[in-house]
Amino acid sequence: MKRNKLIFLILAVIFLLIILAVSWDMARQTTFPGAKGNLKERMAPSDENKDNE
Repeated sequence: MKRNKLIFLILAVIFLLIILAVSWDMARQTTFPGAKGNLKERMAPSDENKDNE
C-alpha cells in the first residue's frame, strides 16, 4: 500500500506542476479586461466605420 501511495503522490505533484505551468502561461499572454481601451475601436470595421473612410 505504501508503494501505491508514493506513486499517487508523485503523479499528483507532476499533474499540479503541469496545471500551474499552463495557467501561468495563459495568464502571461492575456490582459485584464479593464485595461483595454475603447472596445469599438478594437472591433472589426462595421458599416459606421466604413463611411468615415
